[in-house]
Amino acid sequence: MTPRQRVERAMHWFGASADYRLIATSSLYATPAWGGVEQDDFMNSVAVVETMKTPHDILDDAHELERDAHRTRDIHWGPRTLDIDLITSINNGSEEHYDTDNLTLPHPWAHQRAFVLKPWLEVEPHARIGRQSIAALLDSLDSREVEEVKPQ
Repeated sequence: MTPRQRVERAMHWFGASADYRLIATSSLYATPAWGGVEQDDFMNSVAVVETMKTPHDILDDAHELERDAHRTRDIHWGPRTLDIDLITSINNGSEEHYDTDNLTLPHPWAHQRAFVLKPWLEVEPHARIGRQSIAALLDSLDSREVEEVKPQ
């Protein structure tokens, strides 16, 4: 299975699950890999979902999808078959904040990652992280290497 197919499969799972309502999915974007380990480009996409599940439950589901894609965590920043991050959680109109051993929300580096912000802007142009709009955050970053992958 290709990286593109793994991302598409995960998006389909969220759309088909009775526990989630898939609001929007972005296009797929390719970004050169980083982290010091030689590997293929990363494939990135953003999904906006509604659910009654807690952020920890969502993370558990994400980890299950990663396991189904044969994800291993052998090398820090190393190659991965699928990597699903929870970026933020909104509850009754307010951004939730978590800082536990396995979950920090909002995601501590999302505001620095064009490969998160660019697809997110596509599906939620007025979204914010804290008090900052993702559009303004993206404008402050170099996003030239984040390229939309054309449909096959």
